[in-house]
Amino acid sequence: MPSGLNVDTIGPVDVAVITFEGNRFNGEVAPALRELQQSGTVRVLDLSFVRKGADGSVEIVELGDAEVEEDFHHVAETPFDLFSDEDLHSIADGLPELSSALVVAWENSWAARLGTAIRDSHGELRLFERIDRDTVTAAVTALDAA
Repeated sequence: MPSGLNVDTIGPVDVAVITFEGNRFNGEVAPALRELQQSGTVRVLDLSFVRKGADGSVEIVELGDAEVEEDFHHVAETPFDLFSDEDLHSIADGLPELSSALVVAWENSWAARLGTAIRDSHGELRLFERIDRDTVTAAVTALDAA
């Protein structure tokens, strides 16, 4: 089955693990991801859920499972099954009991054109770093105080 991706024009791909204490995950994340995808900002490539019970038991819920299909079936156009069971169990190992995680891989579609232009110009990305939210919050607070 063709993937629908062109390796020469794909944007950067990120994986995020978003944890929820007390297994308080709800479907509110789905519309936000769907909006990002519809706007062309990202393309969701894979999405899974991991839950850890009070007894340490692990439950993995995949995108096609009935439990999440209604909320998330329009989020990933073509699931690519990038996460192995081993990957998801490894994430579960790091979760505290009675918590859950959303594991999502997305292509940064917004950067695909820029990336292609850089490669076509024989350029190379030498450094990429994400600034954490606490640092940004502190900088904005300092600006507002000045």
